[in-house]
Amino acid sequence: MMNKELIEEVTHSFKAHFNSEPLIVFSPGRINLIGEHTDYNDGFVFPAAVDKGIALAIQKSDANTSTVVAFDKDETYTFALDILEPLKNGDWRNYVLGVVAELQLLGKNVGNFNGVFAGNIPGGAGMSSSAALENSFVFGLNDLFNLGLSKEDMILVSQKAEHNYAGVKCGIMDQYASMFGIENSALLLDCRSITSQPYRIDFKDYELMLINTNVKHDLSETAYNDRREVCEKVSKLLNVVALRDASKEDLEAIKTDLSEGDYQKALYVIEENNRVKQFSEAIEKEDLETLGDLLFQSHEGLSKKYEVSCAELDFLVDRAHESSSVIGARMMGGGFGGCTINLVLKTEMEAFKEDVSNRFKDEFGSACTIYNVKLSQGTHIVKG
Repeated sequence: MMNKELIEEVTHSFKAHFNSEPLIVFSPGRINLIGEHTDYNDGFVFPAAVDKGIALAIQKSDANTSTVVAFDKDETYTFALDILEPLKNGDWRNYVLGVVAELQLLGKNVGNFNGVFAGNIPGGAGMSSSAALENSFVFGLNDLFNLGLSKEDMILVSQKAEHNYAGVKCGIMDQYASMFGIENSALLLDCRSITSQPYRIDFKDYELMLINTNVKHDLSETAYNDRREVCEKVSKLLNVVALRDASKEDLEAIKTDLSEGDYQKALYVIEENNRVKQFSEAIEKEDLETLGDLLFQSHEGLSKKYEVSCAELDFLVDRAHESSSVIGARMMGGGFGGCTINLVLKTEMEAFKEDVSNRFKDEFGSACTIYNVKLSQGTHIVKG
């Protein structure tokens, strides 16, 4: 579904439910070109907002409760603002509750409100629908209730909502990219200083293609937390704040104190951080071959060293490697499923799409899903 239809849908639904004119916010999902699992190591990442996201219709309410409708799920949730706690199995509700609770902790006076939201971000694709949802609510509430928050303030509210209400100790990249995205650009984001430099990217004869494995292996959440613990443990041994501060030589010096697995994981993070910087240099030189090669290197590290890939993701990247029409590919996101990101020759898009879809189906007995995405604008008000 196109964004325009999505916006019309939530507007119509809001008026039908609440009989008033809403404020409309659009908050995009994001992709990450390179720099995976570096964000919680105070490192560098290269995300971009995309042209798929969450549309939210929101307005103040005179009732003594707040009501939110998840249009896609056909679910409605009503809650009181004075007793906010995470819900067990709360899914989308916890993101909304978390945003409101974190605003209250900042001493912000949020009144009752009504909202309807819907999205066209593919589920399980690792495009951060949760960050888009959090950002849409914090952006809308900030505007409605004149809370005076900057975009920097708002992404920290969204991140804390994820930590404290959804129980995911995420870095800041997802919320940042969704909030600060710039059309046709990716953001070289320093996750320590939370500052970024936009890079306008011309992919010339190539286009971004996402291939969703449509699988999510159960390992993902525990593995994420395990990897994070390894990174923190190695940082302590190195006596640095985070792996962002370490070099390969530093790591080599303590290799005997580490298990082989922990050494490889820390090495991956250090190497990936370097790849992000090389990627930005290649963009400035318009060197697409190097961009592609860095994507392949990133996947190799994620698969063999950081061990967060899976058979389906590896299969897709191997097929991309074999194809003369693809110059780079890697898994994107937390791992164990989700998407690969591919740089594919525009003239060969359809042929590659058909070939990889058929081969994936033959191999796994299930279908992958393919999307084209454009780099897009961050969270913004569509209609006040």
